[in-house]
Amino acid sequence: MKQTIFTLLLLSTIGFVSCRKNGTEPNIVQYDKAQIQNYIKANGITGMQQDTVGGDTSGIYYKIILPGSGAPLAYSDEVSFVYTLRSFDGKYISSDTIANQYFGYIGHLVNANYPAGLQLSVINDLKYSGASMRVLIPSYLAYGINGYGSGSINVAGSHIAGNQCLDYYIHVIDKQPDTAAQAKYDDLVIRNYLAAQNLTSLYTNDGGTYYRIQTAGSGTDPITDNTTIECTYNERLLNGTVLGGANQTTGIDSTSFEVPALIPGVTRMLEKHAVKGTVISMIIPSGQAYGTSSPTGTPANSCLRYEFTIVDVSP
Repeated sequence: MKQTIFTLLLLSTIGFVSCRKNGTEPNIVQYDKAQIQNYIKANGITGMQQDTVGGDTSGIYYKIILPGSGAPLAYSDEVSFVYTLRSFDGKYISSDTIANQYFGYIGHLVNANYPAGLQLSVINDLKYSGASMRVLIPSYLAYGINGYGSGSINVAGSHIAGNQCLDYYIHVIDKQPDTAAQAKYDDLVIRNYLAAQNLTSLYTNDGGTYYRIQTAGSGTDPITDNTTIECTYNERLLNGTVLGGANQTTGIDSTSFEVPALIPGVTRMLEKHAVKGTVISMIIPSGQAYGTSSPTGTPANSCLRYEFTIVDVSP
């Protein structure tokens, strides 16, 4: 009886190996293609096409949402882009385009731990500054059998499991330097934020910066480039992440600034609209804030929201 079972197992194993050698079992490229096609069908995705640059398919599927313009992008170009990311199993989702921003060379994307397939698709398929696309990246051009991240695959959002195809949305804001494209994108981000927060009617646009006087000041000394202000303030990203501040609500005392030391957008707004006693809220576009040279903890090209209370003004 034992001999019979062993013989059956041996024959089964030989048959299984033979199937592999004959190519009847799908390889990873075929497996990924099946996964992507099933994902498209299951999610009702339309308009996808295969990347066939070079006369063959890379396994990437993509859909151009907004065409761009200008000269085609090259690996040597510096670009600013935002993105969202979802693994096919739904266990990893990163949808915050405020935090998900990149500024750097296209050819350095892989070095920055982005998938090789994303780098390839930006060049082959997205092609132009100002464009956006949805792209489905096969696992062998993503993070392979090892996946990505240090967290557990059982904890949502902490780890991309092995052999996971990826669903990206990516929008290339501009190819540096293109301040006009950045300003246009900043304004879109701010207006979308104001609409989502039901603040549209409360804020006034002043040269791309949106502001609201919450309390009018009573001081008579103007704020200038030669002024030092004592103030309470807070600084945050538009996703609510607090970057810093001196504010009674955080238990931190007021602080002093020489006005020229502030970012350009804040300096301009305080000089135009504030005196002692003013409480002002402002949303500064990235081009008038830190731009691409953002400090640690602040993504490149971040629009910033500030609340300032001007406690005192002195020369």
